[in-house]
Amino acid sequence: MKSYIVRRLLLMIPMLVGASLLIFFVFAMTPGDFVDTNPKLTLERAQELRTLYGLDKPVLERYFIWLGNLLTGNLGYSMQYQEPVSDLLGKFIWNSFLIALVSMILTWTIALIVGVFSAVKQYSWFDGLVTLGVFAAMSFPSFFLGLLMIKIFAVDFGWFPPGGITNTGSQTAGWARVWEVAHHMILPVTVLTLLSVGSLTRYFRTNMLEVIRRDFVRTARAKGLKERVVLFKHALRNALLPAITLLGFELPGLFAGAIITEKIFHWPGAGYIYFGALSVRDYPVLMGFTMFLALLTVLGNLLADLLYGVADPRIRLK
Repeated sequence: MKSYIVRRLLLMIPMLVGASLLIFFVFAMTPGDFVDTNPKLTLERAQELRTLYGLDKPVLERYFIWLGNLLTGNLGYSMQYQEPVSDLLGKFIWNSFLIALVSMILTWTIALIVGVFSAVKQYSWFDGLVTLGVFAAMSFPSFFLGLLMIKIFAVDFGWFPPGGITNTGSQTAGWARVWEVAHHMILPVTVLTLLSVGSLTRYFRTNMLEVIRRDFVRTARAKGLKERVVLFKHALRNALLPAITLLGFELPGLFAGAIITEKIFHWPGAGYIYFGALSVRDYPVLMGFTMFLALLTVLGNLLADLLYGVADPRIRLK
């Protein structure tokens, strides 16, 4: 196991270098830059700023400068916020991680329970409602669902705040602060969960339907085991194997999917900063956050491979 992890960690190096190459040149080939977003600048001042930010250098030279900084943990310097990108993301990334983690836990828990019972009660009224709810949740775009939530639960009923992470001018501390943040994150977490739970529920349902028809499940029932034990100890463990593959993309997917949600709810996370940087072409911020997502994807795939061995002892990592 140790040698396998070491090999996978070493393999991450060329993968991340390839990702950095793709990320940099995608943004470098995009027309315009941060200086172009300010039409009030004179030609002399614009050229002076391009020289200051290194935008006048050849593209290949800029890439190697950026890659060299990456290897030292330097993600670049934000032109919009006038501070290092690593410091900027460090201020907001934990807010994004908070709603992403809570959303992922809720999504997997709901999808697992609902998907299993939907497979066990195939073609029942419960299965029909689940199918209807799944397709309804997958049909709404994130911005529409977010605005709908704000309209109903924040404006009409006034149950939840329409945005932000705390109340304006709040000075709360301790458990009062925790409750205030939790109260503000209910709506964005609900939106992220609804957008993700549908497809995952269908995935669990399909896998479970395949497993409960296999011979070893019939044998377990013939031995007189309780149905709960048959479903959750024998069938579910095998049904989880294909779903583990999705885990490698779940967390970076939530971070990426939260960009619009954070903007709608004014949640001060990395996605909110990313959206603002996109409007002014602050490429160091955009490249730094995208590189962070690439790192999460690679680590998520490594975690998925390790979980295969935990879920099924027959799988040996070599």
